[in-house]
Amino acid sequence: MITITELAADKVKEIAEAEGLQGQGLRLRVIGGGCAGFQYDLYFEDAPTDMDESFESNGVRLYIDPLSYQYLEGTQVDYVEGVHGSGFKFGNPNISGSCGCGSSFSV
Repeated sequence: MITITELAADKVKEIAEAEGLQGQGLRLRVIGGGCAGFQYDLYFEDAPTDMDESFESNGVRLYIDPLSYQYLEGTQVDYVEGVHGSGFKFGNPNISGSCGCGSSFSV
């Protein structure tokens, strides 16, 4: 299962409202790229496909394709704000390493 913290869920809802995307779910996926091999990708989507894993966490519907799910199982999505910027942070128990800037990971 993939979960999203209350703080991250509040931020997703805030973004959805600002962009007129209420009622859509959040697509989480893993894509190739970055210096460590994989990157996370998030975007709003109307509905899951027949093959997706679907979850609801803190009032946010999450859609994950089967390929991405194998890399994301057990992940918790949080939202952080700090001196170096703000954004969504993935607590992924499946990674074996990440790049120096933290924008990509390896398994």
